[in-house]
Amino acid sequence: MGDTRGNGDGDTGRSTQDRIAAARAGLDPLHVPVMLDRIVELLAPALDRPGAVLVDGTLGLGGHSEALLKACPEMRLVGVDRDTTALERSAARLAPYADRVHLVHAVYSEIPRALDEAGADLADAVLLDLGVSSPQLDETDRGFAYAHDAPLDMRMDRTQSLTAAEVVNTYPVAELTRVLRSYGEERFAPRVARAIERRRAQSPISSTRELAELVRESIPAATRRTGGHPAKRTFQGLRIEVNAELSILESALPAAISRLAVGGRAAVLSYHSLEDRATKKAFAALTADTTPADLPVPLPDRQPELRLLTRGAEVPTDEENERNPRARSARLRAAERVRPARQ
Repeated sequence: MGDTRGNGDGDTGRSTQDRIAAARAGLDPLHVPVMLDRIVELLAPALDRPGAVLVDGTLGLGGHSEALLKACPEMRLVGVDRDTTALERSAARLAPYADRVHLVHAVYSEIPRALDEAGADLADAVLLDLGVSSPQLDETDRGFAYAHDAPLDMRMDRTQSLTAAEVVNTYPVAELTRVLRSYGEERFAPRVARAIERRRAQSPISSTRELAELVRESIPAATRRTGGHPAKRTFQGLRIEVNAELSILESALPAAISRLAVGGRAAVLSYHSLEDRATKKAFAALTADTTPADLPVPLPDRQPELRLLTRGAEVPTDEENERNPRARSARLRAAERVRPARQ
């Protein structure tokens, strides 16, 4: 498909506002994906041509992909998700575009395999919308939310074996402390881990309500009065551990970018500092001139592979935050491939 990409500037005679209007046409106003207009603005120029390929590595309900399929009527979608329920729902949502859609049950670090299965050598755009999806939060039996009582599960891929209950009830205190401190950024991680150890010695901790209440009791009263629900950091840490989110992201970004065509674009939506830091690091590694400092001239094969499309991390508008509180923590970074991948 390399002969259909054009020159990478995406100038097909349609304005950005035309693409955004097309993308939004018919969307449910109550379920508009996070930073949709900006995602379309950033990715559509690389996709608005015959045969262009978008890889949505975290398909979810398919909202971003649906918008881009509308905005770019000649592109193809390779939709990837580890959650089989999400794939079923997005397949129904994207049914009007079925002839341009290929869905793959995989973790987004397996984007190269997904492209191979779809018969595509390279991607013209890659989108990663990280973290837990709204349906996963809203389906109480998934165990992601501390606001509902449910089994301690937290698996994005329910075909895997490790659950939050296993982490909570079997990890040594030192390991629990590491998970809560490193992934949940919980400053009272040792106190919470010891409280968990005492409780599970009496009987296994099996529900989100029991864990949330235990965490609340472990946090000093003065701290509980600010910063939202006391259990949110513990739940974040457990979710990241159960789903290996950070290790997958650290391998997924280089893997996805390695299959990005020259002129292709990658966009990543993060929802906490650990994800955003990993994204920033991955982009920085490929936007730098790596010519040794002691050489007098830049080496052609050490020039940057990417150029940044965003200045730092962009955030949702105040209007979007009012409309969709779940967007408040979003951070968006995007880059464009300007040179072939280094060999």
